Amino acid sequence: MTAAANDQGAQPIRRPSLHQEAAARIREMIFEGELAVGERVPEKALCQRLAISRTPLREALKVLASEGLIELLPNRGARIARLTVEAVDEMFPVMGALESVAGELACTHIDDVEIDEVRALHYQMASHHKRGELKEYFALNQRIHGKILEAAGNPTLAGIYGALTARIRMARYMANLSRERWNQAMVEHEQILDALSKRDGSKLATVLRRHLENTCETVKEVIRAGNAEGTGANKAAGGGNARS
Repeated sequence: MTAAANDQGAQPIRRPSLHQEAAARIREMIFEGELAVGERVPEKALCQRLAISRTPLREALKVLASEGLIELLPNRGARIARLTVEAVDEMFPVMGALESVAGELACTHIDDVEIDEVRALHYQMASHHKRGELKEYFALNQRIHGKILEAAGNPTLAGIYGALTARIRMARYMANLSRERWNQAMVEHEQILDALSKRDGSKLATVLRRHLENTCETVKEVIRAGNAEGTGANKAAGGGNARS
């Protein structure tokens, strides 16, 4: 009997499955506008690009459909889901409430090391903002919000938050396509860092809620502009390349 067989405590190394990896790649393409809302999912092209067969691709599409990013069309493939003004109005107040609670809890539990980590991410993000690097900025933006949620130390809150993350993330990216909103968001993140550094839970909750409310209004403007032009909102905004 081998040593491995004798080691009853050994656990298999967990790796993402092929369809999970594919879902992650396609998710990023959607967020960055490479796959425009309202358009059919180019299954053959994606299979070639990701070097996978149709089976894991379709499993990946089911995952993305459960997140609200993909619409499965009976016997007609799939398309990238459109964000509507009505959906945004439903989602953002809920996310604002969740982030407010996360902010209050984070200020109660966060330690100095975690605050320093958020501060470091903030200054990296500010540098990308200054250079107009939206993709890099956005990745750090999401890490900061994630750090605050993590510091809250509430698995129930994290689970509910996670159920909305994908569509909210798409909306947040769309909002930052407006240079005016992007600049405003950077100011709001300065306020977020200040409140967190002071462990002022009440102030952080207020700033986070306002941050989401302002993002909500900008996203609705982007959607309306896209509808007026007869295109998807991401397409109208030109993915991540239309900012000034």
